[in-house]
Amino acid sequence: MGIVLRNLFLPEKQAIIFALKGVIAMAMALTIALSLNLDRPYWALVSAVFLQMRPESGLVVEKALCQIIGTVVGGIFGIVLLTQFVAYPYVALGILALWLGLNAALSAMVRQANFIYAFAMAAVTSEIVVLMVMASPSTADSQAVFSIAQARVSEIVIGSICAAVVSHAFWSVKVKDSLQRQARSVINQTLQYLATELDKSGTHEARHKQIDQIMATLGMVSEDSSAVSYEGPKGPGRTRAANQLAQKVLSLLALVQIFGRLQRRHAELMTPALTELLDRLRLAFDGIAESNDLAYCQEQVKVLRSDLAEYKAAQAADMPFESHMVNVAAEIASELTVLLRAYRALEERDSTLLNAPSILSYRDPLAGMIIGVRTAAVFLIGACIWVSTGSTAALMIMILPVIFSIMLARLPLMILRVVLKRLLIGVVFAVLVAVFYALNLLSQSSGQLEILLLVLAAPYFIGLLLLADRQTLPYGLGFCIPFSILVSPGRDMSRAFSIDYTLSSALAIVAGVSILFWVFHLITGPSVQLLVHRIFKTTHQDLLEISQHSSPEAWYNRRMADRLLRLTNYDQASKTRVVTDLALTALNLGHVSIRLRSICENLAGKSLPSLQHWQTALANAFLLASKGQVDAGFESASRALYDELVGLVGESNQVETIQGMFMRINLTFERSAQAIAEQKK
Repeated sequence: MGIVLRNLFLPEKQAIIFALKGVIAMAMALTIALSLNLDRPYWALVSAVFLQMRPESGLVVEKALCQIIGTVVGGIFGIVLLTQFVAYPYVALGILALWLGLNAALSAMVRQANFIYAFAMAAVTSEIVVLMVMASPSTADSQAVFSIAQARVSEIVIGSICAAVVSHAFWSVKVKDSLQRQARSVINQTLQYLATELDKSGTHEARHKQIDQIMATLGMVSEDSSAVSYEGPKGPGRTRAANQLAQKVLSLLALVQIFGRLQRRHAELMTPALTELLDRLRLAFDGIAESNDLAYCQEQVKVLRSDLAEYKAAQAADMPFESHMVNVAAEIASELTVLLRAYRALEERDSTLLNAPSILSYRDPLAGMIIGVRTAAVFLIGACIWVSTGSTAALMIMILPVIFSIMLARLPLMILRVVLKRLLIGVVFAVLVAVFYALNLLSQSSGQLEILLLVLAAPYFIGLLLLADRQTLPYGLGFCIPFSILVSPGRDMSRAFSIDYTLSSALAIVAGVSILFWVFHLITGPSVQLLVHRIFKTTHQDLLEISQHSSPEAWYNRRMADRLLRLTNYDQASKTRVVTDLALTALNLGHVSIRLRSICENLAGKSLPSLQHWQTALANAFLLASKGQVDAGFESASRALYDELVGLVGESNQVETIQGMFMRINLTFERSAQAIAEQKK
């Protein structure tokens, strides 16, 4: 509550600007909706509220487009459903429940919040259209169905457009600014992690704390990368740069694991030359992380690459393992060069950067099905209450909980409990303010639009101050939306002035959020262990298929990023963090297999029967290691590939380097299997 009081009585400048913009957008939306004589103009207010949760222009535009598309799709579905089943209301409700569950399940297959919101709007718009028509069955003809659908779509579209216009016209905040801050942050975090991995005194807890921070920031970079494309002609280039930056961060995380684990777990392999190499890398990473001068950082990386080239040229030919490690170090320096170029491209146009694909959401049909079932259950419980009571206010039990069920579905259960409790507190205050302040004053006014806007401005300003802070956002959301529905501003507010209707609606909203709270507790979804196993099983499949793609590194990185983020979240309560370690191993194995295939094909061409067998053995060994088992088949497959290479090209330095790679990977599998087996005990 201290944070709530601080945000209300000592708000920051940006929060005040955010709240003012929100009030302007909602006043504009309400005025336009009233001038068009729309039936329920408060839905335009609700639409504008949802778009205020991230004030950056590109994000508002993207969310507005998602909201409009979702609204139109939902409106069309509502019309089709009613025209076919208006005479069979229970069948219509059943089909509507399936539609809501489908949208909820599909929302679990995307990672950007704006795209999730599109599915939420497709669900709730169809729900509003169907329920509004069914609430007045005596007037339920085709004309009424179309009019209600048109009004609902118009109201939500008006709110979306007004929010987007205000976002651009008043105190505009750009996504590119926050994206640059996040990019600088994730680069510094990555460099600090690289140095920590190479530091002998670095602790297990420090490494994993840094990994958690990197993945969280990388998730924000990915989240905002699509929205920045809406900000002018440089926008698409910044999107490309952000995607490239995310790709290179993942590549660096994969590569540095080789050095860190070698130093910690296999000190017997650390020669004086390797120790000197790691010290040189660590000092370079520390120096780059401490500087804010991009040109200086790029120059330091250039110097590092030159030093590594000299180091490699002076190395003895009979040291394959050291040669392999120098190659890895050179690759780290190369990836770091592209990473810094991608950061520069967030400000300056750089057409030479590759069009790296964005992070791909991990799609788990089982998790999506659970979310769909949960959303459908929330709706059906509300529908049973509505059918049994016949109360119009009971419609709120079905509408708001469905929105929240879809939008909050991906939160961990512990966080979700806190969010729902804060939503309920916001709802209680919305009821008190609506009854004792807004409706009381409006009932004594002359019904003029100016007075309506003045009375509503203060409560919305307060609610938006809470929306401006991520920690207090649930309070603001729980206040603003129920307040809009309870007051129901419009030309005819006679029903809102009825204390019976207001209290019934308030009770319905509280009951709906409470039902949602208990449904989330009862239908918790798959266990963490099962989800982790399914992610590793999917990763095993990717390791089998990685060689079939034209850009295997980019393909693998974009698929692994969201999995890493999920696995680190699942594993944060663990002290050993073996799941996170194995996830990083999986990321590294993909890169190792790509590099190995490239070396083998350069040496002996593409006709290597043992290479695909080795790739299969690698994937199988990883899957077994995730279960705490060691696979002897990988060692035999590595030996067969080595023998085939020796038979084709002889015992060259590169072939011996490959043997060093095999040795390191086999040690990794043994260590990972042992850690997983110990955790299961």
